[in-house]
Amino acid sequence: MNKINSLKEYKEEYRKSIDNPEAFWSKKAESFTWKKKWEKVLNWEFETPQVEWFIGGQLNITENCLDRHLDTKGEHIAIIWEPNDPNEDTVRITYKELHKRVCSFANVLKRNGGKKGDRICLYMPMTPELAIATLACARIGAIHSVVFAGFSARSLEDRINDATCNIIVTADGGYRGAKTIELKHIVDKALETCPSIEKSIVLKRTGGKVTMKSGRDVWLHEELEHVNDICPAETMESEDALFVLYTSGSTGKPKGVVHTCGGYMVYAEYSFRNVFQYKDGDVYWCTADIGWITGHTYIVYGPLLSGATTVMFEGVPTYPDSGRFWEICDKHQVNLFYTAPTAIRALQACGKEFVNPYKLTSLRVLGSVGEPINEEAWHWYNDEIGKGKCPIVDTWWQTETGGIMISPLAGITKLKPSYATLPLPGVQPCLVDSDGHEIEGNDVQGNLCIKFPWPSMIRTTYGDHERCKQVYFSTYPGKYFTGDGCRRDEDGYYRITGRVDDVINVSGHRFGTAEIEAAIDEHENVVETAVVGYPHDIKGQGIYAYAICHNVPTDMEAFVVEVNKTVVEIIGPIAKPDKIQIVMGLPKTRSGKIMRRILRKVAEGEVTNLGDTSTLLDPSVVADIIKGAGL
Repeated sequence: MNKINSLKEYKEEYRKSIDNPEAFWSKKAESFTWKKKWEKVLNWEFETPQVEWFIGGQLNITENCLDRHLDTKGEHIAIIWEPNDPNEDTVRITYKELHKRVCSFANVLKRNGGKKGDRICLYMPMTPELAIATLACARIGAIHSVVFAGFSARSLEDRINDATCNIIVTADGGYRGAKTIELKHIVDKALETCPSIEKSIVLKRTGGKVTMKSGRDVWLHEELEHVNDICPAETMESEDALFVLYTSGSTGKPKGVVHTCGGYMVYAEYSFRNVFQYKDGDVYWCTADIGWITGHTYIVYGPLLSGATTVMFEGVPTYPDSGRFWEICDKHQVNLFYTAPTAIRALQACGKEFVNPYKLTSLRVLGSVGEPINEEAWHWYNDEIGKGKCPIVDTWWQTETGGIMISPLAGITKLKPSYATLPLPGVQPCLVDSDGHEIEGNDVQGNLCIKFPWPSMIRTTYGDHERCKQVYFSTYPGKYFTGDGCRRDEDGYYRITGRVDDVINVSGHRFGTAEIEAAIDEHENVVETAVVGYPHDIKGQGIYAYAICHNVPTDMEAFVVEVNKTVVEIIGPIAKPDKIQIVMGLPKTRSGKIMRRILRKVAEGEVTNLGDTSTLLDPSVVADIIKGAGL
């Protein structure tokens, strides 16, 4: 079903998808269960913008994730849950069991006032109940808004109020490594200023002491005693909203990215099956949190639509030690493994002694997501984890795209380290210059846009369609602007060079920060780097590098010479950093993104107004960086 098996097939599929997109996607959509078939495949324009797929079609995505598998895969494992504490029992849930638990949870939502069209906030640890709650919302036609359970009360409050959620599902607490996070306390604080919330449904996870507000707060386990496990799936229009997921903007409040039922379903399954080259019976593990788009599409929907076994992990890669990922891979005989470069680099820095005890012979495909992976990390991942036998799918996509857009297909596309390689069928990328003119040919660089709709693309930003238009469709009229710079090499392969606002113009030469970072990271003593531009009297912009090292250099002058030599070798003399500051940590959001505006301010010597730092994973690193800069 919908599976590409060779490079020749990929090229043929891609050609068909460009020549006749409607016929291409119509054929893919026919393999799903629809309550009513669509009347028209596609209606679109990028000016307003308005994009509609499978118009008139009716479905429920959970029938395609669950019900349609029951006859053939009812006893197959749908979810393997690995808890934070390795001494706690693993949980395995079959498709039949998952179906019953989703229906029961859906009835709990209905019992507490949940109905079609409502927005329901999920602020939960990475337990099976989070995946079940996500599907339960979709079952009754409610729009789920999952908020990563590491965000502050203020961030949670902002998201609840923007979506005017009427129900929140949470837990008494959650485990993350050696930490216990008191989720219910955070929710209680947020709800002080969330008038739309009528009910708070609480999972008992840690057994910690919590306050239950009468009339608002209910225990999930008690509510489940009052419902049965029969819940017919609500009929949804293809273009009805499935979920809203908030993504941080470089300025302003978070944007509620809206995805809809039909197109998202078709693309999630298609991209999962093809990028990872999923085979029936594979055990697949994506290490993300369901609070991010990666977790939505490639922990819950994509795998379950494909009838796969998907692993959920509650913990962190370094607890109880830095071999935890590899221990889990061996324990569950994981075949397909998908994680982030940040995690790869962190584990690389811990040393091979945490990898060596594990066989990792079950692994067939490795994946990378979230940011461009630098060559050093790519080679370590390939050599130490994949043993040189597992293709690495370096996937480029965004919250707004809903699914993977540019990526190798495992075992099919010829790989090139640090390159996302080729677009998936149906994806029409283009590079444009600063004036919006399309740059033809290969061995070119520009701003990455998409010039034709794909089924899982953003439809709007919740409650503010004008913002959607301004952010994504106004910079280059007639195109979706990704915000990323990109290079297309002589083979037509795409390499993401970083956010366009993270481009440094040195003496008229443009460099993506990711490109310079990747070069500096090649130095054997460098763990991770962040590069920003700052005003320079001669060059216009100078290059300021913040580097985390394995060992703080005893001879800083020699270290700078070595780093510059590395950069010169990889990029050229003009890309040499003007300043290098050794830091113990970088200001990262909880999703792993570096908050570069703070680093720019420090580089510019302007630290009196750093803006909101509440969403940082560790706000204390900012003071250390300022002190280290001598400000």
